[in-house]
Amino acid sequence: MVPSPAPFSSEPASPPKGQAVELPPVQHKTVLVIDLVESVRLMAHNEEQVVRLWRGFVHHATTEVFPLHGGRLVKSLGDGLLAEFEHPAQAVRAAMALHRHFDTANQNLPAAQQLHLRAGLNATQLYVDDHDIYGQGVNLAARVADLATPGETVVTASVYDAIVVGIDAEVQDRGESYLKHWPEPVRTWTVSPVSAQGAVPRMPAPEAATSDFRPSIAVVPFETRSHSQEQYVIGELLADGVITQLSRSPDLRVISRLSTSAFRGRQATAAEVGQRLEAAYTLSGSYVSYGDKVVINAELCDTRRGEVVWAERLAGDVMDLLQSDSQLIHQLSEACAEALLQHMVQRTLVLPVPQLDSNALMLGGITLMHRSTPRDLQRSQQLLEAVVERHKRVATPWAWLAKWHIMQVVQGLAPEPAQTFRAAIAVADRALDLEPHSSLAMAIKGHALCHLGNDVEASRRLLIESTQSNPNDPMAWLYRSVWSTLWGQPTDSVIEAETALRLSPLDPQKYYFEMMLANCYLAANRLNDAIALGSASVLKNRYHAPTIRALLIAQFESGDITGARASFGLLRQVQPDLTIERYRSSGSQSPMRQRAMHALKALGLPES
Repeated sequence: MVPSPAPFSSEPASPPKGQAVELPPVQHKTVLVIDLVESVRLMAHNEEQVVRLWRGFVHHATTEVFPLHGGRLVKSLGDGLLAEFEHPAQAVRAAMALHRHFDTANQNLPAAQQLHLRAGLNATQLYVDDHDIYGQGVNLAARVADLATPGETVVTASVYDAIVVGIDAEVQDRGESYLKHWPEPVRTWTVSPVSAQGAVPRMPAPEAATSDFRPSIAVVPFETRSHSQEQYVIGELLADGVITQLSRSPDLRVISRLSTSAFRGRQATAAEVGQRLEAAYTLSGSYVSYGDKVVINAELCDTRRGEVVWAERLAGDVMDLLQSDSQLIHQLSEACAEALLQHMVQRTLVLPVPQLDSNALMLGGITLMHRSTPRDLQRSQQLLEAVVERHKRVATPWAWLAKWHIMQVVQGLAPEPAQTFRAAIAVADRALDLEPHSSLAMAIKGHALCHLGNDVEASRRLLIESTQSNPNDPMAWLYRSVWSTLWGQPTDSVIEAETALRLSPLDPQKYYFEMMLANCYLAANRLNDAIALGSASVLKNRYHAPTIRALLIAQFESGDITGARASFGLLRQVQPDLTIERYRSSGSQSPMRQRAMHALKALGLPES
């Protein structure tokens, strides 16, 4: 077994005495550490056989796997490899390919002589030269490799955040681990190959699909012909602005930008994108910038027939893309909609965050918020408040900050839940003052009112208005489903949650959508469906308390007491201070919450 991380030292070699050596450039890389499990024992038993098989493995890695996936071998030390990759998804696919190498040889070996690998991945900033890579990120990759069992690949959050679950890999959340000589706990995930049917159980046919005849469109981030990091943001701005404008049309079903971003840089065909996202059309293209000018080549494809139905070349100012009423984005949106629907898309106000760094801050705040741990929620608050401070007149950051307050309550971190819900309502009102028709702000305010339970009818009106204002906002449909779960008809909640999931099928926070739909199935007494979706959600995020509660209730009511007790144990780890009294005070007394309290009492949750 390779002692880790000593074989892959992060320290650069010392220069000759008296000679100053400049540091190599810093680059963002994904580090792969992979080693042979129990190599010392295997060598002692049959050294010649192990050496022969290992040399074949190294040859396979360096001549086939690494070139195919954009990797570079940094060093090999007899029973372990250190490699670097440009992108985490490439590294994940390479690790999975390497794990399969010994399958054929192992079929002819007794169990005690079989060769198995374990791997660790970490994406980080490193010093990189022609011969080696240096930095703490190398050590962290080696440390997480130590967590892997034979045949496993363990990744850090920097890798998990950059891959697409269901396309690059399936994942299982391992929680946080304390690593040797590492200053704070590290959260990791195990990644595994995507099965033919995927790890998530196939959903029943959507009940809302038969009543929705609108053509669907996916706007894929435009690709740059430049390798400059700053240029990649332009493609995101183009896709974001076009999606926002097209989504205002009641005649189109527009796939969420967070889902379409999964295909950035993947060279996927229109047919592949259409199949993954259930989109009839795709809008994609490329762009190149010359100083303060940008030239865009766009094309609209029929995904079912593989035909380009419209293509156009547009040019404009780069700074125009940062304006709330971008002429270039409007021109592109208008031409696309006319080609698809033969009429003009109504002009709407687009409010992108006016600074690129601020956009990154906001997306980071949203991502960390949904990680659900106290530390990540605290960091999320810092990021969102920074965006709000910079852009006090932009509604979207205020709306997400209101959502952050709600997450504090649902994770049991708010000392006064009712007061925290009222704070969320106040922040959402600030967003609505800035943009009265913001579907996101209306949905979040309605969601807070729904949980507070003081004005159920007002929350219902807000949630209905949010979906009418923007029928393609998945969060609006998701929160409308919560109202139906708590106060309305369970059959309506299922339709609404399925609509939300169809609008954002590859959302980075897919666990959240699955949790909501699991609650809807629970309200409709579809206990097996609730267990399947709840289990799938917990695999992606084991720290989200509402997911665990939904799974626990469904297991308890279905008679799976063993499973319910296991979920109850996980809930107690996430919320060790939870009591019946505390849960009762954290929201309204809806029928669903009564069912939860009954299950929690039966499983032994103390009253106070």
